Amino acid sequence: MATVRAGLATGLSAGLSEAQLEAIGDHVRLLVAWNGAINLSGIREPDMIAREHVLDSLTAVPLLRRAGIDEFVDIGSGGGYPGLPLAVALPARRALLVESIAKKARFLTVAVKAAGVGDSVAVAAVRAETVARDPAHRARWQAVVARGVADLTDLAELSLPLLRIGGLLVAWKRRPIDEELTRAERALRGLLGRLVEVQTVAVTGLEDHVLAVIEKVAATPPEFPRDPAARRRRPL
Repeated sequence: MATVRAGLATGLSAGLSEAQLEAIGDHVRLLVAWNGAINLSGIREPDMIAREHVLDSLTAVPLLRRAGIDEFVDIGSGGGYPGLPLAVALPARRALLVESIAKKARFLTVAVKAAGVGDSVAVAAVRAETVARDPAHRARWQAVVARGVADLTDLAELSLPLLRIGGLLVAWKRRPIDEELTRAERALRGLLGRLVEVQTVAVTGLEDHVLAVIEKVAATPPEFPRDPAARRRRPL
């Protein structure tokens, strides 16, 4: 908690209450407890988890608040980052943590309850492609967030179908990113999205981290997202 408080004070104006900090801490404690049985994170030290997972996740809070976003899908949620801290911090009116690995999805279900956000946060133990083709979710969300999941081109194909027109994909990336951005901008023309900005991160120790923000500008063509094999055979 000392590491989180220091990061919030020096580079991140997330404006969290004590109750929100405690909920985020409960998630970390659960992660540490489960990590011995399920490989949720390669980072084991609590202070490193605080910086590399918690603070890194919270860097998107000011951006999402400015955009008026209080509902999102977290693709490839894994141990719950960035989705669970974001759901607590915003706070989210509605969020969906998508994780196709069943044992990780079970952890997320427990973590959501432990953090006290079970009324607003759901867990889907399916692939992102399945969620994106579901009429209950397609074109229904304000935002998609994803951290360390895929190349930005692949991620855009998975995410834009979930977004309403004007919705945002926020992707956690690290520099150098120019080549990846060039590929993604070509793909976005077919996906009907546009790169809005690449936002730097001001938290000490995370200086090479950036948030790539993509906006959906029109309805995604119905053939997207394609299955993984098709994406590999015919990259956008």
